[in-house]
Amino acid sequence: MSYIAVSAPGKCILFGEHAVVYGQPAVAVALDQRITVKIQVSQTGTWLLDGNRLNMNRNPHICALIEKLWPAEMGAPPLSIHIESSIPRSSGLGSSAALSVAFAGALRLARGRWITKHGSIEKRHWAEGFGSHITTTNPYDSSHGFCVDLPIGELFHVSGAMAVDDDENAILAHGVEAAAQNGRASPIDSSTCSHGEIVVISDIIESELTHFYERKLTTPEGNIIWQIHGVELSDQPDEVYLVIGNTGINAPTGKQVAKVARLIKQHPEKIEVIETIGKIARRGIKALMRGDFDAVGRTMSENQLMLKSIGMSSPELDALIKAATPSSLGAKLTGAGGGGCMVALTRNPQQTCDAIELAGGRTLISKLGSHGFNIETSEISTIWMKT
Repeated sequence: MSYIAVSAPGKCILFGEHAVVYGQPAVAVALDQRITVKIQVSQTGTWLLDGNRLNMNRNPHICALIEKLWPAEMGAPPLSIHIESSIPRSSGLGSSAALSVAFAGALRLARGRWITKHGSIEKRHWAEGFGSHITTTNPYDSSHGFCVDLPIGELFHVSGAMAVDDDENAILAHGVEAAAQNGRASPIDSSTCSHGEIVVISDIIESELTHFYERKLTTPEGNIIWQIHGVELSDQPDEVYLVIGNTGINAPTGKQVAKVARLIKQHPEKIEVIETIGKIARRGIKALMRGDFDAVGRTMSENQLMLKSIGMSSPELDALIKAATPSSLGAKLTGAGGGGCMVALTRNPQQTCDAIELAGGRTLISKLGSHGFNIETSEISTIWMKT
């Protein structure tokens, strides 16, 4: 039986953890480690996940995307889903965002897209879909995303790669991430897992970067607006690698973010550390753009000092960072801190891995900025379309 297979990368934060919450820029890179999602029509008449009945309550990201893109009330048939992943779960490396991006793209491939002009894939000719420039559909609720009220007989259908859009995958993934996190989620994970390479999030449009789009989200604390950008490197960094070191300790992001908020409330002068992290991130972006990876490494190490000064590191992270430093250009925690992972930029990846593993960590190697969402199957047949 034919199936559709797609993949999306994990991610790590290079600069700007925690400071991004206070309007400072943050930089994320896509990793070589990926999640692959395969879908096909279920032969049992029920939704399946890796051969077992799909528990919608235990898989909120999958459930939310099914509601958005595969409505049973419109005749969409149950599917069998198979997931393979080399991204460690609950490690701050974007496994849930990668899953959401991949599954959103797989469902779009499986249904194609209705358009209002024959042969056009421009968003202004979409009859259905979600995106940062589309105001008639909402990716953050349970609506199905039909942009125009026209009979099917007046529309045209496109399938395959022409139907898929990185912005749509990213915004849908952000929507389900926000729902799963009680209305709070930065779009940096979903955008990096969808677009790949290097992504910058800021509260302003950064004139030196490639501006992708704006994201808006209503959170319990109010409305937040982010500007999402891509970084174009002057040269491909073939000689440098990222080595991820995993402490194996789970430190929930929400608790770490709350810890920083309490610290700043009790010690308002600590906001200067947040502002310094923002300045460091901007220096790191400029170093990336000119291909000065020695400067990128130094900037990472400076960022680590600031994060440690506000209590975001841990003895386990410190031990892995210390072990990686002699063979690296720079090293720091990545993500929320308190546990989870660290990242080192190095020209000697195996030497750095060996040092981290001797210190008790588990390691992964990645190049600096992998490709984003990818279609893995060469022949794609539409499984279902709204009629």
